Amino acid sequence: MAPFQRMVTLTTDFGITEHYIGAMKGVIYNVNPAAQIVDISNSVHSYDLLDGALTLAQAYSYYPPNTLHVIVVDPGVGTARRPILATCGKYLFLAPDNGVLSLVYEREEAVSVRHITSQHYFLQPISNTFHGRDIFAPVAGWLSKGVDTEKFGEVITDFVRFTAPKPKLAGDNLFKGIVIKVDKFGNLITNITPHDMPQLFTPDPPAFKIFVGKAEITKMRATYAEGAPGEVFAVLGSMGFLEIVTNRGSAQSSIGVGKGSEVGIKLE
Repeated sequence: MAPFQRMVTLTTDFGITEHYIGAMKGVIYNVNPAAQIVDISNSVHSYDLLDGALTLAQAYSYYPPNTLHVIVVDPGVGTARRPILATCGKYLFLAPDNGVLSLVYEREEAVSVRHITSQHYFLQPISNTFHGRDIFAPVAGWLSKGVDTEKFGEVITDFVRFTAPKPKLAGDNLFKGIVIKVDKFGNLITNITPHDMPQLFTPDPPAFKIFVGKAEITKMRATYAEGAPGEVFAVLGSMGFLEIVTNRGSAQSSIGVGKGSEVGIKLE
């Protein structure tokens, strides 16, 4: 009978031009040469915990049960922030305890978090600036071989979590949200969902205006390709959020706004 193996995913802000990801994978393979490692993304915006949380939340549930998701977006590396191992639903998560798992905690009902304290699983000496290599990667290697989660540390309940920004009603028929992400195509991804404004996402929505920067958007399309050349319009994107887009162009460049910009929706 083959030994138990967990698939390992990596989500980081390390980019693809440096050695960091290669070093982490080397450590994992050194512990478990049979490991199966998949990159979700190594292009999370530097130090951006919300972007890391969004990236992981959009992908983790598409993997097989028992997958180990490692996310290292760690502006507090080397400080007193804790390394943690979370069991959430069908999956395991390795991360710094800085809130980067907040959207996973929000989506999963069964959550158990351990403070990783068993240092004999770490690489020595431990760098103050690269816990991805010296703590998270070796622990991932051992977990990928099926080592029990209880061996890594005790359960904690005071783990860090944050609440992602939520849209809100700001007046009669006026709803306000923000742009939470700009993807590589220049699409402006808002925090507004069909749950927030169901009438906007019906087959025949009432007349509306979306205000972003100096732009006013009055059209909702089903796909990117339905928009006329140069037209800025709205779609319900695959992330489940309202997006401001253009067909084969960058809405960010067309409108001149970015992440954090306010979005207003007025129903006529």
